[in-house]
Amino acid sequence: MMDRLTSMAVFVKAVDLGSFAAAADALDLSGPMVGKHVRFLETRLGVQLLTRTTRRQSLTEFGRAFYERCRLVLAEADAAEALAADQRSDARGKLRVTMPVHFGRRCVAPILLDLVRQHPSLELDLSFNDRFVDLAEGDYDLAIRTGDLDDKAGVVARRIARQRMVVCAAPSYLEAHGRLSRVEELAEHDGLVYRRSGRIRPWLFPRDDGTVDELIPLNRVRLDDLDAIADAAASGLGLAWLPSWLVRDRIAAGTLVRLVPERRPFLYDAYALWMQTPHLPFRVRLAVDTLVARLADLMD
Repeated sequence: MMDRLTSMAVFVKAVDLGSFAAAADALDLSGPMVGKHVRFLETRLGVQLLTRTTRRQSLTEFGRAFYERCRLVLAEADAAEALAADQRSDARGKLRVTMPVHFGRRCVAPILLDLVRQHPSLELDLSFNDRFVDLAEGDYDLAIRTGDLDDKAGVVARRIARQRMVVCAAPSYLEAHGRLSRVEELAEHDGLVYRRSGRIRPWLFPRDDGTVDELIPLNRVRLDDLDAIADAAASGLGLAWLPSWLVRDRIAAGTLVRLVPERRPFLYDAYALWMQTPHLPFRVRLAVDTLVARLADLMD
């Protein structure tokens, strides 16, 4: 009994090279054996695939459609075998990643740098930039993004972290303006807000019923740098709504105080994005899996 997948591979090679003889040479088979593989498929399908004369061969209409399907099946089979090969091998090659400046530098980069220490054959090209990069241009293997994503064809997204957003202020600000007991009171205070591309995003606070309270505080000071917002808040200029990983040390040191802790923090998601492909390189898959496993601890 002939192997169907092998026969499909022989058929595709015969079509690609234009003759049984050329396929036989390329596959180290005899000419009659190539013909036997093709006849096996035709018998199995009950349909003629090739019209053959002494001078040339050509695909039938069905043969053309079957040829295209065979190419897809063989590509998937190769990808499946490559997955197994990856599991037996070390991560190798160049991994090119673009990421937001602060989340990238503080959270993502240390994990990837640790990964490259563990895998001597792995190379890293890291770019820290808050602008959105088109992965289709081919400059990067991975893009790390936070917040809402655009639904782009051909791009795969996987959530790698959930950032807990908290409101905080310096003790000096609270002494001058009083403590807050309810989220609604935030709108009456000076806020240090993040603005990118001219847009001010509201501060978000989940409710128990699944809805979300949105508010934008008074904002005489607007910045596009999270560290600068944290510094300004620590100096007593106003309230800040920031990821907990960014202000954890300041809160522990007492230079910032978390406000309205009884309200659940809004979860601001971070994603890894890559172009859809039949076989995701092992180095890319390993990087994403490692980020998912290790970022969770940093977000607490």
